[in-house]
Amino acid sequence: MSAEQKQVEPSAMDWELAADDVIATFGGDPREAVKALLAANASLEREVALWAPAVSYGFSRGWHRRKRSGTD
Repeated sequence: MSAEQKQVEPSAMDWELAADDVIATFGGDPREAVKALLAANASLEREVALWAPAVSYGFSRGWHRRKRSGTD
């Protein structure tokens, strides 16, 4: 993996700033910000659940569990 392709993990300060931005987006209401983030996460989880069965284990390089004997 080249230096350009290497994924950089966000720092704790990045997460703090991101959290502040989300809360500010919802008028300073942290409860509304959390509700919006939970809704966005649920939407992404539904999307993954729809697409994961259509993607082969090899193509995904094993990022999702392989079905074994018809069970998860």
